[in-house]
Amino acid sequence: MSNQSSPKSNQNQGIILKPFMRLPALITALGLVLLLLPIPYWPSILVSTFGIFLLIQTLILRLEITSQDLVVWQLGKELRRFPFKEWISWRLFLPKLPGILYFREEASPHLLPILFDPNELADQLRLRVGSLEISKPLDQTPKT
Repeated sequence: MSNQSSPKSNQNQGIILKPFMRLPALITALGLVLLLLPIPYWPSILVSTFGIFLLIQTLILRLEITSQDLVVWQLGKELRRFPFKEWISWRLFLPKLPGILYFREEASPHLLPILFDPNELADQLRLRVGSLEISKPLDQTPKT
């Protein structure tokens, strides 16, 4: 039996995205690999510390997508609410690595590291604000 409910039932209720440990793990591993190089230790310490910071953020932050808003939660307390009605556009950059969620509101642009399941994030955003997605340019070569 599938663990996911149908898109129509998801649109009216909030969905809390599953944490995704890939980005913090990749960055921490990169920091540890830097230890093997004949360079000073500080780059390894810096990169590994950033990876551990992202790991902690992955464990304590939750992203909820409702029919009206994108909500960021920290340890059960609402940190920030981004109403979809104020969004101008959005795009996922490098979602397979995972990468970054970019979205622009009327007031300002935002970049968030993808600390959540990127497929679920993309599906939910397409369901709620799919018309605002910035698609990749297919071919930028000029036609002669």
